Amino acid sequence: MKEQRIITLTTDFGLKDSSVGKLKAILYSSLPYAEIVDISHAVSPFHIIEASYIIKNAYRPFPSGTIHILGIDSENTLENDHLLVQMDGHFFICADNGILSLIASEIKPDRIIRISNINTSKTPFPELTFAHIAAQLVNGASPESLGESISNLRYTQETEPVVNSEKDQIIGYVLYIDHYGNVVTNIKKRFFEDTAKGRNFLITARAAKFREIYSTYSDAIDFSLQKEVREEDGKKLAIFNSAGYIELAVYKSNHSTVGSASALFGLSLRDTVTINFS
Repeated sequence: MKEQRIITLTTDFGLKDSSVGKLKAILYSSLPYAEIVDISHAVSPFHIIEASYIIKNAYRPFPSGTIHILGIDSENTLENDHLLVQMDGHFFICADNGILSLIASEIKPDRIIRISNINTSKTPFPELTFAHIAAQLVNGASPESLGESISNLRYTQETEPVVNSEKDQIIGYVLYIDHYGNVVTNIKKRFFEDTAKGRNFLITARAAKFREIYSTYSDAIDFSLQKEVREEDGKKLAIFNSAGYIELAVYKSNHSTVGSASALFGLSLRDTVTINFS
């Protein structure tokens, strides 16, 4: 039996259409021993920053050598080359549209290959090209045999918050909204702490305001109080989430009962979040 290889899929295809099944069919036809793992097919259409956040926080636990196919805004154009990127022990196959910005801002790629030795002609389903690239890798092709080496990825600066020194504040935005409706900002813990330097702060996102950031959701609840008097379900809070970003949340958020943070705070993707210091 051939060595088993893991290939992950992250797309904005959704699950209604045949696209996910067709992509897997191509992979299994070429690689019957591959293990295919779905990371997400619910990325907002063409939303490369949302996809970047998802893959950044999913790829590391996979074994070294895993191949990650990223199918978001992948049509091959003069401004959107197809790439094979080797980084942090993993391979990423995607378009050069900024989708790897969150990873590449922290880790330098080992190799960036602009795909040229596999047919990348225009097609309404360019991810099938990605499947063929993955098959070539698994079957022993070297990355260099698949195209030409280039020096840089396209990097999306929008993923970084900024500091307004005149107003002594951080200006960020909503990077991601999770399944529970909790709101992830693009402000990382280290960036916040380096700017705050231990000072008091006020996080403002529309009408929502926070003066404390917790380490976990339950840290915001005073469990020493009797259940009937303590503030619990629906409590608004800010935390440093497991990915190291400031997240604005509602304790035990539920769209049908207490409501989600995004709905209660009136926040959508790219809405502004500010932190003022005093």
